[in-house]
Amino acid sequence: MPVKILLFGKTGQVGTELIRTLPQLGQLKPCGREEANLEDQESMKAVIRSYCPDIIVNAAAYTAVDRAETEPDKANSINAEAVSLMAEEAKCLDAWLVHYSTDYVFDGTKDQPYIETDQPNPLGIYGKSKLQGEGSIRRSGCKYLIFRTSWVYGAHGSNFIKTILRLAREREMLDVVADQRGAPTSAVQIAEITAQAIPAILGGTMGAGIFNLAPSGDTTWHELARRVVSRARQSGMLLDLKPEQIRPIKTKDYPTPAKRPMNSRLDTSLLTQTLDITLPDWQSEVDCFIDYLVREEARQ
Repeated sequence: MPVKILLFGKTGQVGTELIRTLPQLGQLKPCGREEANLEDQESMKAVIRSYCPDIIVNAAAYTAVDRAETEPDKANSINAEAVSLMAEEAKCLDAWLVHYSTDYVFDGTKDQPYIETDQPNPLGIYGKSKLQGEGSIRRSGCKYLIFRTSWVYGAHGSNFIKTILRLAREREMLDVVADQRGAPTSAVQIAEITAQAIPAILGGTMGAGIFNLAPSGDTTWHELARRVVSRARQSGMLLDLKPEQIRPIKTKDYPTPAKRPMNSRLDTSLLTQTLDITLPDWQSEVDCFIDYLVREEARQ
């Protein structure tokens, strides 16, 4: 019998890439809000119990960091309560649960990259709701993989890179925060690593636990914005903004409803050693994504 995989969040940045990588591993059932609303636990139960998966992959989440400050119930319902139910159902079915978490579970005050065993201390509602989801999984007793990642971007949905390219067509000057550090992580990379991890957990070469997942190296939002504009212009995208017209500013000069961690760097040694892999650098991943966007634009 093929392995049965149930995917939540099929239309998100990561979910759309998982639809590409997971079918090679078994029989995939992708679910969006139409099939299973994460704010409706009965609909979730019905989907899980009718399909009886061997693996539940949860790529669904409430990710509106600032809006979460005024919608804590909604953030908790999706990021904590729904995840708790998935974990309980996975335990009953003796299924694996693969879940994605975030650098926002940390406060960003450490001066080195975070390792998996560092003490979480989220600054806002979003990070707190994601940490609650992690805790529910760990307490449930189910078999689980939690991937903590950072600064996610992909072809589907909105993200920082797409926003910068849009603004680069509208502005002749742009201010971008330059004192927060992290690694922009491609949804493609997340999906590919997930597809490598699942055979490893099923084969017993990778155990349950939390693993940091991000590319090698780190940058700031300002440096990332400059690279995005530079690469896009080199690849033929018509933009008004030039890289040198992107000015660095401090976080305190760009206030937001939710506080951001100043340090979002994640140490991925545990993941690379466990899977015996080398993660690409963030620059090559971003360049590939920009080239993809340029090709897509040329087709339209």
